[in-house]
Amino acid sequence: MTQVLLCGALIVTLSMGVRHGFGLWLQPITQARDWSRESFALALAVQNLSWGLVGIVAGMLADRYGALRVLIAGAVLYALGLWGMAQSTTPLGFALTTGVLIGAAQAGTTYAVIYGVIGRNVPPERRSWAMGVAAAAGSFGQFLMVPVEGWLITTLGWQRSLWALALAVLLIIPLAWGLRERRAHAGGVRGEQSILQALREALAYPSFRLLMAGYFVCGFQVVFIGVHMPSYLKDHGLSPQVASYALALIGLFNVLGTYAAGALGQRLAKRHILAFIYLARSVAISVFLLLPLTPASVYVFAAVMGVLWLSTVPPTNAAVAQIFGVAHLSMLGGFVFFSHQIGSFMGVWLGGLLYDRTGSYDIVWWIAIALGIVAALVNLRVNEQPIRRSLPRVQAAA
Repeated sequence: MTQVLLCGALIVTLSMGVRHGFGLWLQPITQARDWSRESFALALAVQNLSWGLVGIVAGMLADRYGALRVLIAGAVLYALGLWGMAQSTTPLGFALTTGVLIGAAQAGTTYAVIYGVIGRNVPPERRSWAMGVAAAAGSFGQFLMVPVEGWLITTLGWQRSLWALALAVLLIIPLAWGLRERRAHAGGVRGEQSILQALREALAYPSFRLLMAGYFVCGFQVVFIGVHMPSYLKDHGLSPQVASYALALIGLFNVLGTYAAGALGQRLAKRHILAFIYLARSVAISVFLLLPLTPASVYVFAAVMGVLWLSTVPPTNAAVAQIFGVAHLSMLGGFVFFSHQIGSFMGVWLGGLLYDRTGSYDIVWWIAIALGIVAALVNLRVNEQPIRRSLPRVQAAA
């Protein structure tokens, strides 16, 4: 279990750490290429959609064949995508590399695949805690990597810094060997359900759809803030360093938030944890918009949002495992995460579109507040009890 947690945490640290800094490239790339912010935002929106779509397939493959092959393929795609991000000279090429390639790479190197391995190798009484550890690692990656990426852009330039990151993500390949599973684990629990049966069962279950709805809101909020907040702050006269420090603070405090959410998920109802997180986000954003914008207010907001940032991940995935079991956890987690990525697409794309149309991000901020309230109410209705199955019926259907 220790090896699984260590290697999984390091992979998530690297993969999520790189992606959390993409907002730092918005202004350098759009200014160098003479593109609109909508062009950059659309590519990242495509990235999130690609991540969600490919994540379903990646989860199915990881459940059936184990995570190793999926992680290696994801690392190679990640390196190719970052190289293409640096080389693209047209919005279409940028959308294909930064969007499609990197999105597919993230599907194979982040939570759905890693959580499937954790779910199959960690006892149920420690599963939520272990997922919190992995999510905290992704947050630490943000704290670690965002300042590094800002420093790389300053010292090497925006293009060469992407080349350096392309080499760095290849470190995922040797780490993936630490997640190689025995065939009994890699194949999940055979004989209970086929992939199609598991999917039909989940999609027909109201609580699964409610978790998907909440995760849509999570994606909308965090990706809009992560990508557009650096430009929002610069538009209001704050230095780029304030944005870098703010994103780093989000990552630092999210280490605490995700770990706490995972640990609390062993003792408290996961629906209550999720409802609190979404409502607290709406309150934090509202206060941030109403107070005067200063470096101090930005840092306080970043710290508060950091505690809430990815803290939805452990209780959401632990709830899926608790309801449906772990045999198809990567695949079901991929479907829930696809909803998250649709929200991410909408958040990042609307941010760029409405900014170009109105010259302000205000409308999207208030949409994020309203969605947070809706998500809090939705998650309160989730039934976390393990689903009751008729085993003879499943076997007959098989």
